[in-house]
Amino acid sequence: MAEPNSSEAPAPVTIKKYANRRLYNTATSSYVTLDHLCQMVKDGTDFVVYDAKTGEDITRSVLTQIIVEEEGKGQNLLPISFLRQLISFYGDNLQWLVPRYLEHSMMSFARNQEQMRHYLRDALGGLFPFGQFEEMGKQNIVMFERTMKMFSPFPNAGGTPDSGQPAAQRTASAESEIDALKAQMAQLQRQLDALSKKEN
Repeated sequence: MAEPNSSEAPAPVTIKKYANRRLYNTATSSYVTLDHLCQMVKDGTDFVVYDAKTGEDITRSVLTQIIVEEEGKGQNLLPISFLRQLISFYGDNLQWLVPRYLEHSMMSFARNQEQMRHYLRDALGGLFPFGQFEEMGKQNIVMFERTMKMFSPFPNAGGTPDSGQPAAQRTASAESEIDALKAQMAQLQRQLDALSKKEN
């Protein structure tokens, strides 16, 4: 019999939520709280949450609840302007694009977080390049806005075209926008690389 592949990620821990709102960790055979689940996320422990009665996967709603709890404690990571913009995309014809963009942005941020931690540790010495990161943040917002506008030549939710341009011209415009976004992303990466070289 073949040996199990040790490189495979362990199966997610199963959490069951009961009608009394109590959460049960089947791996430890104990009841847990949202704070426990929050720490599991920080520790990199993957888990899924199921409704104990229906078997429905409610992981998304529980994770959202954790965010609400943390925000309520004053751990404000989500700017009001971001929340408003996010809400505005529900039901929009670009709604499908938002999760992919946010996931890509967070993955990119995670890849560079250790480098950012080094800069933060140097902050007391006055070496933290606030200006550079502020500028990169602004460029990231611009890329997001341009991504949204990139699809504006197509019919909107009401079915009325936003532009009288011919289809071929609209396609060329969209491709041009994509090329511009790629260039901006490459520029951001170069800035991060340059900052890393300065640190070393």
